[in-house]
Amino acid sequence: MNNLSFHITDITANSIRANASEIKLYIYVGNGEIVIRITDNGCGMDRETLARVTNPFYTTRTTRKVGLGIPFLIQNAEQTGGSVTITSEPGKGTEVTARFRSDNIDCPPWGDLPGTVAMLITGNPTVNVSFEYQSDDADFSVSTGEIMEILDGIPLSHPKVMLLIKEMIKENTYRA
Repeated sequence: MNNLSFHITDITANSIRANASEIKLYIYVGNGEIVIRITDNGCGMDRETLARVTNPFYTTRTTRKVGLGIPFLIQNAEQTGGSVTITSEPGKGTEVTARFRSDNIDCPPWGDLPGTVAMLITGNPTVNVSFEYQSDDADFSVSTGEIMEILDGIPLSHPKVMLLIKEMIKENTYRA
């Protein structure tokens, strides 16, 4: 995974597979670091499963025999001098926090953060996605519920909605 948005897509896809009805994506950029925290209310993991998710040869999926998303996230964070922590509880959900040193040459680029968040929201209309972004020059948050209120009956699946969400996030977050 060569950018931060791919990591966000991978971890939130895990949340969706865990039947989460709420996903919170929090991003902080400042003081030479990037913090990405994804919290869900999915099925959660027991201690044994939690201990195994960092192993690239472990996966709960039946379609393939490897699960590289979390190991790649850990590798990319650690290459910058950062870290990853994962907490989970069965029946309550999971929280993944990744810290990257943004001043390190090995820090991955953002990729398409606005497109990633817009796809997460529009592609999963039954999941309440909350997105919060903080930096020295930006403080922005939006949720599926707020967007649906603004749309006043226009479905999230409408083609122009994704463009609207992308533009809203682009204007209110990082300056890529």
